[in-house]
This record gives sequence, C-alpha cells and structure tokens, in this order.
Amino acid sequence: MYKTILMPTDGSPCSFQALEHGLGLAKALGAKVHFLYVLENPAQAIWIAPESVPYGLELLEDLRKAGEEAVAKALAMAQEKGVEATGEVKEGVPIPTIVEAAKGYDLLVMGTHGRTGLDKLLLGSVTEGVLHRVSVPVLVVRCR
Repeated sequence: MYKTILMPTDGSPCSFQALEHGLGLAKALGAKVHFLYVLENPAQAIWIAPESVPYGLELLEDLRKAGEEAVAKALAMAQEKGVEATGEVKEGVPIPTIVEAAKGYDLLVMGTHGRTGLDKLLLGSVTEGVLHRVSVPVLVVRCR
C-alpha cells in the first residue's frame, strides 16, 4: 500500500515523535522513507539591513547545520529500526516545498502541536498548510 513515505522534520521534539510513528509504520510495511528538512532563508522572510548581512549569512549557516543535525538524527533513528532511509536539507519556503516534494511519495507523515487561538494565528501551522494543499494521504501525529 505505502511503499515510499516522506517525513518532513524541523528538528523539534514534536517532529521526532511523528518520525517515531512513521518509522514504525514504515517498518511494518517494508516501506522506504525520506526525511526532508526545509531551510527557510531568514533574509527572504525578514528585512535585513546591509550592515547586518554578515550576521544573516552566519544565521543561515547555523540553520543549515541544525537541519543537517536533524536529518542525521532521523537517519540514525531509521537505521536503529532497520528502515531504509534517505534524507536532505532543502532551501525553500516550508509549505510549498513540502507539497512539491510529496508528489513523489505514497504517504506523508508530519507532527502537529495542535495550537489554537492566538498561538495558531501568530505561529501558523506548516502541517495544516500542507494538509490543505497536498494530494497524497497524510498521517498527522498530534504531539504530547
């Protein structure tokens, strides 16, 4: 049924809870997984003054390292469970990047904090944004 599973991660405890569920499912189904960390360039999200460009580049590199660490941890989790996995850090805007990547997979597994009210308004929800735009089945894991 599901032979290929995309599992986006942001490196948060919530996303790793979702990965645990997804890896258990992948193991049971004999599916391959791919981990995706979307690196959003902060210079595109906020205005950066010319004098702060060096700090912006340093921030981007720190975010890239965090992404690489999150993917490495996810790959280690997959190896520990005996699940075939690949992973990547990809620069882009999270929702459209995940939606586009999902086109090549049978299932998408993501975590959600289940925020409501002002938190949801201010912080948004990548999972909800993806859920409303993707054409493949999605397993949403609500975090504890």
